[in-house]
Amino acid sequence: MRFNKIRRTDISNGPGIRVSIFMQGCTFNCKGCFNPETHDFNGGHEFNDSTIDKIIDLAKPNHIKGLSILGGEPMHPKNIDGTLKLACEFKKKYPNKTVWVWTGFNYEDLSKKHDLSDIDVLIDGQYKMELYNPTLKYRGSSNQRVIDIKKTIKNKKVEILEGVEV
Repeated sequence: MRFNKIRRTDISNGPGIRVSIFMQGCTFNCKGCFNPETHDFNGGHEFNDSTIDKIIDLAKPNHIKGLSILGGEPMHPKNIDGTLKLACEFKKKYPNKTVWVWTGFNYEDLSKKHDLSDIDVLIDGQYKMELYNPTLKYRGSSNQRVIDIKKTIKNKKVEILEGVEV
């Protein structure tokens, strides 16, 4: 597994100041993707335990509100184990900071095979250029959902994050 880049202070991918990691590799190749340089699974840098340690260290300051995991495709079968391990280790260290993940896969398919309980918010669905809307919060196209994973697991139905219009 590989990652493209780490941002130590990111204010555009989730609420507050966050640490972000962009995973490397994606097979969706959505038309109009804002990160085409992340599509090649051989690009970027090796993702390993040192990467996780670095992210945890970068998130230590109180002003950092959480971790955002984007791509590429963090939930691709080649990346999902590392993504979920990162989310788990992050939540162990910072239970009160949030983990947000962006994926082109749908929640329903992912949740059948994987424990997503260390993720707070999942933005799911492939970006669709024809549904692009620059006024949408935390997503690029209107088909994408901003899912509150904790409420979704508790209520056993998809719950959209409060304050985010459908």
